[in-house]
Amino acid sequence: MKKPTLLQAFHWYYPEGGQLWPELAERAAALGEAGITMIWLPPAYKGAGGAASVGYDTYDLFDLGEFDQKGSVATKYGDKAQLHAAISALQQQQIAVLLDVVVNHKMGADEKEAILVNRVDEQNRDQIHEEVINCEAWTRFTFPARAGQYSAFIWDHHCFSGVDHIENPDEDGVFKIVNDYTGDGWNDQVDTELGNFDYLMGANIDFRNRAATEEIKYWARWILDTTGCNGFRLDAVKHIPAWFYKEWIDHVQEVASEPLFIVAEYWSFEREKLQQYLDQVEGKTMLFDAPLQLNFHLASTQGSRYDLSQIFAGTLVEADPFHAVTLVANHDTQPLQSLEAPVEAWFKPLAYALILLRENGVPCVFWPDLYGATYEDAGSNGEMQRVEMPVIDKLEQLMIARQRFAHGVQTTWFDHPNCIAFSRSGTETEPGCVVIMSNGDSGEKTLALGENYAGKTWRDFLENCDETITTNAQGEAVFICKGGSVSVWVMA
Repeated sequence: MKKPTLLQAFHWYYPEGGQLWPELAERAAALGEAGITMIWLPPAYKGAGGAASVGYDTYDLFDLGEFDQKGSVATKYGDKAQLHAAISALQQQQIAVLLDVVVNHKMGADEKEAILVNRVDEQNRDQIHEEVINCEAWTRFTFPARAGQYSAFIWDHHCFSGVDHIENPDEDGVFKIVNDYTGDGWNDQVDTELGNFDYLMGANIDFRNRAATEEIKYWARWILDTTGCNGFRLDAVKHIPAWFYKEWIDHVQEVASEPLFIVAEYWSFEREKLQQYLDQVEGKTMLFDAPLQLNFHLASTQGSRYDLSQIFAGTLVEADPFHAVTLVANHDTQPLQSLEAPVEAWFKPLAYALILLRENGVPCVFWPDLYGATYEDAGSNGEMQRVEMPVIDKLEQLMIARQRFAHGVQTTWFDHPNCIAFSRSGTETEPGCVVIMSNGDSGEKTLALGENYAGKTWRDFLENCDETITTNAQGEAVFICKGGSVSVWVMA
């Protein structure tokens, strides 16, 4: 059985024009051969931006590229038939398909409504002003082109707790909707950043509205039946009450034909907040290890000044490896994006070795690291910038090495600030490996592997080092790597 390995199969600047679904169908066999076992697709439904939408501006959850809405039938990634073809091709290669769930907010409403709101202090959302404002807001979603197919549910202002734009008077900001259906204030069990981080953007769904939450559960049943997906990636859960997702996950696991793989994005560098969320949902989802991604970013920018022996300090995978999905980059951390914290290319082979070849956590590979990406966007100074994300050297070999050599008991030698190593002992039927890396000069470590490895000859699977190494009668040898590099030593 293959070791679980997740691929994020897109990035923020993936080209428009309906190319992704056909590309995934074409690449399915190669991805399976490279060791990918799960694939995370971008939001597959219609966003407010239509064919230009990355998908996180959710408009219609039930439009998978089937209806002429927001200026197009297809989404940015293709139409419904192409989505089905991609899922089928991936599953034929035993690659599980995870769909992205974005239910924190809705955008691109079809109609305005007359509503009452209170202004909110954007830096302290608990400060809700007493003045009640009569205004209009885009809060009614009728999906006229879909005309009630699949679901006749109409979203109106009773389903939402806040908006960021009002008209008559025209004003931008954060506004709390005065709503008898849900009560005062914001939802609980959300992140405490800015006082209460329930509100993020758009028309903020209020999970205290039973009709809205039942519609989201119904959609989950529909999407499982319609696509046959194998799991979900949950977006922006720090803004959604934990009690809702605990209930929702229970529901989807109960109605699914087989156990679903579920991973949530709670983007916080405070491990304690991640652990608190896991406690609140009773461990029913995995979480992306944001603190580890930050460590990789810092290690790549600080070079030899970074203490590699502390690379896992404060991370989720260190504290709770059974709930950690480890990653090097994603669509939010890539250059010019909202959570920009890129890992420099020289360090990425080291970072990927640390998540792919160790026994802890489920690793996630980022699409541009495997296939490259080039794009342009405005930077923080407002000027256009061109970004080139190169294919990461040796990444595919590291993915293959995960399936071939990452077996058995793990032993670590994290005993030097610039050179660390770990080994996998192998099993009776599967080989192990020795991994050594340096963020400074060429590195070496004398490692005692035990008498079972006496007189064995080793080669660098990545071919970064040309030498061979032979262990002595006690199973001991000096293992090496080049400066700013990683080597994976396997028995020749």
